[in-house]
Amino acid sequence: MARSGVQYEDVQKAIHLLLQRGETPGVQKIREVLGTGSFTTLSEHLRQWKVERDENRDEPPSQDLPEPLQALTQELWRQAQEHARHGLAQYRQEADQQVSEAQEQARQAQRRAEDATQRESAMAEYLATLQTRLDERSTTLAQTQARLDACLAELENATSKIARLEEQLVQLSEKSDAEAAEYREALAEQARQHDTRLAQEEHRHETAEARLMTLLDDARRERQELEKQHARRQVQLDKRAEELEKSLQEQRAVLIEEQAGHREVQWELHRHQQEAHELKRKQERLESQLVERDKKQEQLEEALRDAQARLARLPFPPFTY
Repeated sequence: MARSGVQYEDVQKAIHLLLQRGETPGVQKIREVLGTGSFTTLSEHLRQWKVERDENRDEPPSQDLPEPLQALTQELWRQAQEHARHGLAQYRQEADQQVSEAQEQARQAQRRAEDATQRESAMAEYLATLQTRLDERSTTLAQTQARLDACLAELENATSKIARLEEQLVQLSEKSDAEAAEYREALAEQARQHDTRLAQEEHRHETAEARLMTLLDDARRERQELEKQHARRQVQLDKRAEELEKSLQEQRAVLIEEQAGHREVQWELHRHQQEAHELKRKQERLESQLVERDKKQEQLEEALRDAQARLARLPFPPFTY
């Protein structure tokens, strides 16, 4: 029940004044016109006025007019009613169509948002997988780099060893040449001494010749033995040098293979980074599209509210909006 204070007639007058202004009656506007009244009382009087308006919406005007004027008024009333119903049906159809389109667009936007959310989740999982693979590749790359450093260290050691062996080989060759020269000089000296002694003692000692021959044979055998030893040492040094060269080539092949693997890992890492960047750009475009869809939905809702407001301001006989 409405409280005493503002009467229904006052509210009815305020509503008629608002309708003459082309404004939609509401509790707040009625209160602004009257300058007083509680929201509960004004709301009850407004509800009562709407009920009475719905009950009297199809009643013709008062019959207190002359008969010709009444017929004309009734005809005008009928035409106004038909025009109002036609306009209301058209506006309602357009409004319903706009509402349906807005709802369909809202559903499509909701489906796109759900699809985008699912794609975002899938992309997040894919990025997590890529990050895991990237970490694994980084670990593998670190291990490969460690092996590469170890191979480089071994290669440097092998190079140092080869340099030392080559230096030793040169020293041995020089030593062998020096020993051979000394031996040749000693043999020449011995031959000279022997020739001198042979000339001096040719007639005195027959046995000295045999001894000299024995010495010569021993000298030849010793020289041959020295030459054989030198040849064996040379063969051993050559074999060792070949083994070192072969080991160096193998280590170089391993190094080249490790470098190729390192380049492949770097290329794979670069490709994954490009894919992650591309996925991020796609996600930003999707978010931009969602924002644009939301703006369009808000514009449609605003257009729907404007259409409803225009329907409320139409100068037709009272009817329910």
